[in-house]
Amino acid sequence: MFSCPPLALSVVLVVEDEDLIRMIAADMLQDEGYTVLEVATADDAWPLLESRSDIGVLFTDVNMPGHMDGLALAARVAERWPHIRLVVTSGRCGLSTHELPDNGQFVQKPYHHGDLVSAIAQAA
Repeated sequence: MFSCPPLALSVVLVVEDEDLIRMIAADMLQDEGYTVLEVATADDAWPLLESRSDIGVLFTDVNMPGHMDGLALAARVAERWPHIRLVVTSGRCGLSTHELPDNGQFVQKPYHHGDLVSAIAQAA
């Protein structure tokens, strides 16, 4: 059964440097009714975050190229925009919620549709 996300969380920013994984995650979230914005690096995410006030969830990979990794991005977002919920993923390391800023959620790669959707919902 299709259920719409809460309006305040309906825009998800997906930050993932692997194009195919980013596309799959975006498709999973769009299938659940979310509006999805996509960027390849944390460096690309920052100006988008500064220019939009409707982002409700940040879904970011930990390891990616650039000046900032996903954990640094999540910490900066938690500090500057505490209303944005955080979901972090990685295939290289496992993290618990107490290791993430603002009690964010962690999803281990490879993740399935239900894992991702559940983490986004729990982050709320």
